[in-house]
Amino acid sequence: MRNLIRTLLLTLLATPLAAPHLAHADSATVQAEARPLVMVEQNTRYRVVYDIHNADLSAGISRGLYYARGLFEAFRKQGVAASQVGAHLVLHGDAAVFLLNDETYQLAINDPFAVNPNAKIVQDMLDLGISVEICHSAMKSKGWKPENVLPGVTIVHDGYTRLIKLQKDGHAYIGGF
Repeated sequence: MRNLIRTLLLTLLATPLAAPHLAHADSATVQAEARPLVMVEQNTRYRVVYDIHNADLSAGISRGLYYARGLFEAFRKQGVAASQVGAHLVLHGDAAVFLLNDETYQLAINDPFAVNPNAKIVQDMLDLGISVEICHSAMKSKGWKPENVLPGVTIVHDGYTRLIKLQKDGHAYIGGF
């Protein structure tokens, strides 16, 4: 009799009725797979400003430029063309060095053989219609002149007032770079 009760208890414990958390986990997995993926609207315009102020690197280039490029790739995968995204990349502080031509970049990082690894991504961004901007205050503090900056880069009075103006104009702020 005792063996029969033990067998019944073990059988009950192994069923979903006795272990509802197991049955729930299976149905939760099925529900998770059936959940729709939230996407952006394809037929709209977006505005964004990146605050890029530190000299951190990702994949050998400016971390801020790297992630800005990733944003455009994410939009592209969702059917939004680069022309639908009004973007400004405001580089100031330590990040301003990423917008220098090779000769000035070499002096700035004290390496006579260096090339600015950011020049290509900057040109790629400009080709997409993105405004890449450098802070004149940072330039002035380092002794850089307009001819020291990569072609196509816009010089703004200062990074902070530019960021404030763009946010006032409705650009979504992305910082932390």
